[in-house]
Amino acid sequence: MDDSRVVTPPYLAGPLRLLPFRGLMLAPGRIGDPASARAFARPYRDVARRLHTWEEQGQVRHDTEPAVYLHEYTSGGITVRGLVGALDISRRADSRADRVVYPHEGIHPLQVAELADRMLEMQMNPAPILLVHRGHSEVRRIVQDVLTLPPDEHFTDRGAQTHRIWAIRDPERIAALDRALATSRAMIADGHHRYAAYVRLQQQDTSGAHDLGLAMLVDQDDSPLFLGAIHRVLEGTTLADLEQAAASNGVGFERRAEADAVAALAPEVLVATDGKDWATLNLTVPRNSAAVEVLHQSVLPGLGRQPERIGYHHSVEEALTRLAVTGGIAVLLPAPDFDLVLRIVAADRLLPEKATSFQPKPHVGVLIRSLRDG
Repeated sequence: MDDSRVVTPPYLAGPLRLLPFRGLMLAPGRIGDPASARAFARPYRDVARRLHTWEEQGQVRHDTEPAVYLHEYTSGGITVRGLVGALDISRRADSRADRVVYPHEGIHPLQVAELADRMLEMQMNPAPILLVHRGHSEVRRIVQDVLTLPPDEHFTDRGAQTHRIWAIRDPERIAALDRALATSRAMIADGHHRYAAYVRLQQQDTSGAHDLGLAMLVDQDDSPLFLGAIHRVLEGTTLADLEQAAASNGVGFERRAEADAVAALAPEVLVATDGKDWATLNLTVPRNSAAVEVLHQSVLPGLGRQPERIGYHHSVEEALTRLAVTGGIAVLLPAPDFDLVLRIVAADRLLPEKATSFQPKPHVGVLIRSLRDG
């Protein structure tokens, strides 16, 4: 199977449902610890056994009753709240009007297959995918009511994230939440390949055993995730190559001093450097399009020689550090606008791979879903 092939993830049909599940949670001292992250590495089939051992040692708590969870976490001064539940993935959309979960990036089928196999071997969803939506007033009212109650969990983990968690089990509140979410639509912020792996497992087993997948739904108007850029390092490419590609596509290319170039970064201006010299690319970005689309659809295809490898980096410092090791050029991009991403999705388009960075994400281990629970 060609892992370079990018395809569109499946679309789910409504209603959007987050169902109760029995949450697994690592002890606070294990959450945010790199050693815990390594514990979810190979061999995957040992992970379930390892968690069972930790549970016997009091290092893992497994709820006795199902719940939909309200999870609030604070990291780097940003506080995010989301509803965590078992996402119903049992129905496929037959038309655009039916869709309730929207991807904004494509997926690699081989990576999806590997993730699906990993989940089966681990017998768990180790972390929720992140969904974002503009919450209806009734959903927000329910969340605000829950926030007035004492949290069931309140702790700071090893990675300095602070967490508050409420387990929502009241049948009337669960029913109200189910009704309020029924007409909602959400976009995948993080976890496109895991989402597609959920769907793959569900398609492979028609018994209903894999009709659910773990998800966290964040109201972007209430406690928004920060939306940042992901920069590129084009290995084996020179500034001269980029200048030639820009000229062939009518893109303005201007060599500038480092400070001037960085200051010019904007929705229609990219910055490029080989670590010594700097330049800006002045793009013509069509309405309701993003600069990263123009880069991948117009500029990069015009390179006389394609990059040996494209690296993706979440900060300018990270990109420049990698550039010093690999050589080539770094292309710095502006952060995309959330509303623009929504318009692109509504227009039935996908952004290029690694186009957005929704942050912060909760550390692994706060809420886990065991596939053994059904």
